[in-house]
Amino acid sequence: MAQVIAMFNNKGGVSKTTTCFNLSWMLAERGKKVIMVDADPQCNLTGMVLDLTQVDALDEFYAKHPNQNLRDALDPAFQSRPRPLTPVECVEVRGREGLFLIPGHVGLAEDEVSLGVAQQLSESIQALKNLPGSFSHLFKITAEKYDADYVILDLSPGLGSINQNLVSVSDYFIVPASPDVFSVMAMDSLSRVLPKWVHWADRAAELDALAKADYVFPKPKLKFMGTIVQRYRLKNGVPTIAFQEYFDALDRAIAETLVPALRSSNLMLDESLYESANEDPPYRLASIPDFNALIANSQQSRKPVFKLTQSDVGRGGSVWEITEGSIQKFHETFNVLAQKVETLTRQDT
Repeated sequence: MAQVIAMFNNKGGVSKTTTCFNLSWMLAERGKKVIMVDADPQCNLTGMVLDLTQVDALDEFYAKHPNQNLRDALDPAFQSRPRPLTPVECVEVRGREGLFLIPGHVGLAEDEVSLGVAQQLSESIQALKNLPGSFSHLFKITAEKYDADYVILDLSPGLGSINQNLVSVSDYFIVPASPDVFSVMAMDSLSRVLPKWVHWADRAAELDALAKADYVFPKPKLKFMGTIVQRYRLKNGVPTIAFQEYFDALDRAIAETLVPALRSSNLMLDESLYESANEDPPYRLASIPDFNALIANSQQSRKPVFKLTQSDVGRGGSVWEITEGSIQKFHETFNVLAQKVETLTRQDT
């Protein structure tokens, strides 16, 4: 059965989408079958896979490939259509066998209110009972179709009902963060919100209406995998003094605020499992410095940073030698990150 991993932080601008794409590609490179889900209405992950350079490219894709995106695939549940949910025909990611995408839809945010109402009133309003379990069911049947090992969710920043649902039905979650004051504050927010969400999900799974729905809302089994700290600059191979101060503040916020709250809500893995992945407190899976200009090259070529070639970046001579060294370091970083994910999900290779 596929493991569902949510990439989530209610703070934006933490390279969440880039990390989701690069990590998913690396897992596929290591022999796993991975389905990426673009659950952010901004559709940035979709743009890293499809060529959306033309103004109407996304609308054209929707027109030519009906039901081949997250929102339309859920339409039978949200619009009470007289037909069941069916597996999504995923987009095969160019250049990487075993990697697939469920594209996002800019209109997904329009379903936020309907889902929010359903999650509050599904016990009393029978017409809404299929909504809370629809996301989980869709991921399950699509993963079965592709025999996937992982379903990785790229979530929007925010604390709305869609994120509440998607985080709650995931098996694991990773918190991308940056060494800045806003990420430090976000740890405090997550320490309050995540336990509330899981408490809601525990109660929702016991509701008779949801237990008897066509798409049963599953009992939550969410666990914290760790953080990925990124978007910082290096000087002489280490974070600059200013960034290091925020690294320290972020570590304290995670160790003293987030982790205790998660542990009290049974959202932590067994400590021995973290140790087996060489992940010591404060539970940092990876530290990834700025991609700088390489991120633009990655987006343009629609491949991960660690797969960029000299022709992709357009550099020569000593500049290319330095760039090539950086690309290799990113490859090593994401390879180690993928190894940790496999260990923490008990899918060692």
